[in-house]
Amino acid sequence: MASSTVPGGSKNADLDGIWDDLKSGIEQVYIHKTENMSKNRYMELYTHVYNYCTSVHPQGSQRSPIGSIGAKNKKAPAQGGAHFVGYELYKRLKDFLRDYLTKVLHEGIDKMDENVLAFYTQQWQEYDFSSRVLNGICSYLNRHWVKRECDEGIKGIHEIYQLALYTWRDCLFEPLNQQVTNAVLKLIEKERNGETINTRLVSGVISSYVDLGLNDNKPAGKGPNLSLYKERFESKFLEDTERYYNRESTEFLRQNAVTEYMKKAEQRLQEEEKRVATYLHETTQAPLAKTCEKVLIEKHLEIFHSEFQNMLNGDKNEDLRRMFQLVSRIPDGLGELKNLLEKHITDQGLAAIDRISDSAMNDPRLYVTTILGVHQKYNHLVNTSFNNESGFVAALDKACGKFINNNSLTKIANSSSKSPELLAKYCDFLLKKSSKNAEESELEDLLNQVMVVFKYIEDKDVFQKFYSKMLAKRLVGHMSASDDSEESMISKLKQACGYEYTSKLQRMFQDIGVSKGLNEQFQQHLKNSKESLDLDFSIQVLSSGSWPFQQSFTFALPHELERSVQRFTSFYSGQHSGRKLHWLYNMSKGELSTNCFKNKYTLQASTFQMAVLLQYNTADSYTLQQLCDCTQIKMDVLVQVIHILLKVRLLTCDDISVIQSETNEDETEGLTANSVISLYTGYKNKKLRVNINVPMKTEYKQEQEKTHKHIEEDRKLVIQAAIVRIMKMRKKLKHQQLLAEVLEQLKSRFKPSVPVIKKCIDILIEKEYLERTDNSKDTYNYLA
Repeated sequence: MASSTVPGGSKNADLDGIWDDLKSGIEQVYIHKTENMSKNRYMELYTHVYNYCTSVHPQGSQRSPIGSIGAKNKKAPAQGGAHFVGYELYKRLKDFLRDYLTKVLHEGIDKMDENVLAFYTQQWQEYDFSSRVLNGICSYLNRHWVKRECDEGIKGIHEIYQLALYTWRDCLFEPLNQQVTNAVLKLIEKERNGETINTRLVSGVISSYVDLGLNDNKPAGKGPNLSLYKERFESKFLEDTERYYNRESTEFLRQNAVTEYMKKAEQRLQEEEKRVATYLHETTQAPLAKTCEKVLIEKHLEIFHSEFQNMLNGDKNEDLRRMFQLVSRIPDGLGELKNLLEKHITDQGLAAIDRISDSAMNDPRLYVTTILGVHQKYNHLVNTSFNNESGFVAALDKACGKFINNNSLTKIANSSSKSPELLAKYCDFLLKKSSKNAEESELEDLLNQVMVVFKYIEDKDVFQKFYSKMLAKRLVGHMSASDDSEESMISKLKQACGYEYTSKLQRMFQDIGVSKGLNEQFQQHLKNSKESLDLDFSIQVLSSGSWPFQQSFTFALPHELERSVQRFTSFYSGQHSGRKLHWLYNMSKGELSTNCFKNKYTLQASTFQMAVLLQYNTADSYTLQQLCDCTQIKMDVLVQVIHILLKVRLLTCDDISVIQSETNEDETEGLTANSVISLYTGYKNKKLRVNINVPMKTEYKQEQEKTHKHIEEDRKLVIQAAIVRIMKMRKKLKHQQLLAEVLEQLKSRFKPSVPVIKKCIDILIEKEYLERTDNSKDTYNYLA
C-alpha cells in the first residue's frame, strides 16, 4: 500500500504500484455501493492520486498524446516535468468508467416502458453520486494536470466528473435514450388519461437529460446546456402533445358544448403548467404553452367566435370570462371578440332606446337612465369578464358613442343634437329645487353618472347651450336645489372640457354673488336717504355677455312697480357711470296679495301675469284688445298669459268658443280681440300660497328654435376660427388635409359636417383670409 503521508513533498510514485489499490477503492465507490467508505480510506485514495501527480518522471513522459499534437511553444515543465504527470491515470480512469457502463448497459438493454425508466433512473442516480465522490478523490488531478491541459487548449480533457458524464452519454445514454424517451412519453400520456404515475421516474430521466447537456465551449457557471434535452426529449414531447390534444379536442367538441370544452381546455392548460413545475425543465413552459394554445384554442377560434355572440345574448358572464382568458393567450386573438362586443352593445343600446322612444322624447330622465342602464351592464361585463382590457374598454366606448348619438330619438328629431339636449334637461331635473330632490351625496353620484353619458356626447356645444340656459333660469329664479351641487357639476364639466367651456357658467355664479351685495347696498342707500318703497323689491344685475337671455320686448310696466324700478336705476347709475340697464321683464316675477276672494291668497306670478291681474284693480272685465293696449304685451304672448290665468280659473271668458280642455294643444283658438275676459270672484284653492308662474308653450318652442339657431351660428364662427388657426400655422394646405385637421381639432366640442366646413372655407376666401392656388384648385394659401 502507498504511503499516506500528508501531501507536500514529491515522491517517486509509479502508477502500476498504486493502481491496484486505487482501482479497488474506485470499485468500492461504483460497484459495492452498500459499503460506506471511511474517511481514512477516502484519504488513502486521495493520497495515491496526489503522490502520483507530484512524482518525478522523465520530462515529457506523462504528456497527453492529444496534447503533443499541435502544441504551441510549450515551455519545459519545472521540477523535471512534475506538473504534467497525470495522463496515464486519466486514461485508466476513463477506461474504468467505460468498462463499468458497458456492463450496466448489458443489464438494461432489453428493458422497456416503466422497467427501463426504473432501471435508468436508479443507475443514473447512483452513477451521478459515485462520480461526484470520484471527482473529490481526483481533485488534485483536476486542479493541476487537467486545468493545465485545458488552459493550454488541449481538446478532449475534462474534470473527472465531466469525464464521467461524457462517458455515460456515450456508453449508456446513446444506446438507451430512444426507448427511455418513449417510455417517458407513454407515462405522460397515461397521466393525461387520468392514471396515477410515478413522477419520480420522469423527473429522474429529465434531470439526467439536462445534466448531460455538456458543452466544451460553454463557460463554467453559466448554467446547463439544454441542446441535448431539447433535441432528444422536448421536441418529441411537443410533437406528442400536439397529436394528443388534436385528437382529444376534436372528439370532445364533437360530443360537447363549447362552454364545456372551454372548461376542459382551461383544465388541460393548468395541468400542463403543473406538469412542467412537477417534473420537466422550466424552459419547456413557454413552448409547451404555445403548442397547447395552438391546438386547444387557435385551431377552434371560429367556433369560439360563433359561440361568443350566444354567450352575450344569454348574459353568461362566467363563460365569457373563461373565453376571454383562453383567447387572450393567442396573439391578436381578441380582435374579432372586440368587434362582436362593440356591435352587440350598439344593438342593445339602440333596442333599449327603441322601446322607450314614444315617451322618452318628453322624459329626459327615462332617456338618460335607459342609456346608463345599458352602459352600467356592459361596463360591469368589461370589468369582470374581460379584465378591463383596453381593447374591450374601447369597444364599449365606441358602441356607447354610436347608440347615444344616433338612435330612434335622434332620427325622429332629425338631429344628433337631441341627446345632449335631453341630457341637459336631465341635469336640470336633478339640480332644480323640487319635492323629489335626492340627498346631496346621492345627487353627487347621479351627477357622476351624467358625466359618463356626457363623455360620449359628440355635440358638447349643444349641451353647453341648453345647460347654460337652464342654469341661468335656476339661478335667477332661486330654484337650485344646492349651490354646492351646481358648482360641483361645473367643476366636472371644466375637468372634462377645459376652462373655456365653463367660463360663462362660472361668471353667472359670480354675478349672483355680486347682486346679493348690490341689493344690500341699495337697501342701505334707501335707509340713508330716509326713503322707503311700498313693496319688497330685489334686483339681479347680470353681465350681458355671460347670460343666455335675450333683451325683453316692449312692455308697459305697471305703475305699482315704476317707482321701485326708477329708484334702483338712479341708484345704479350713481354707482356705475357709463353702464346701462336693460330690463328683462320676461324673466322677472313677483307676488300678489289678493283681497277680492273669499280667502286671502298670495299668488306667485310672472311680471306679465302681474301686469294683467293688476288691471282688475280698476275694473272687473276687459276685452282682450283692451288688455293688450293697457299692458303693451304682444298679442300672441298675451294670449298665452291669458290662457294660463283662465286655466287656473282666476279669470273667465264669456266666449263659449274657448275650449278649456287639457287634452287640446291649442286651448285658446277661440279667443278674439273682442273676447271679454273677467275676474272670477269665486276663485278657490286649497293652498293659500299658489304658484301660477308656469312656462308658456309658444315661449318654450321659440326658445328651443332660437337655441338651435344660435348653436348653428356659433359653430360656423368656431369652424372659421379653427380654419384660420390651421392655415396660419401651415400656410399652404390641400383641401382634404384641411378637412381632416378641422375635424380632429373640433371633435372634442362637436362633429362638424363637411358641407358646413366647405361653406366656412368659402366665407374665409370671400373675406380674403384664404385663397385658392392658381395651378391647383384644391389647395389653399393663407393670406396674412
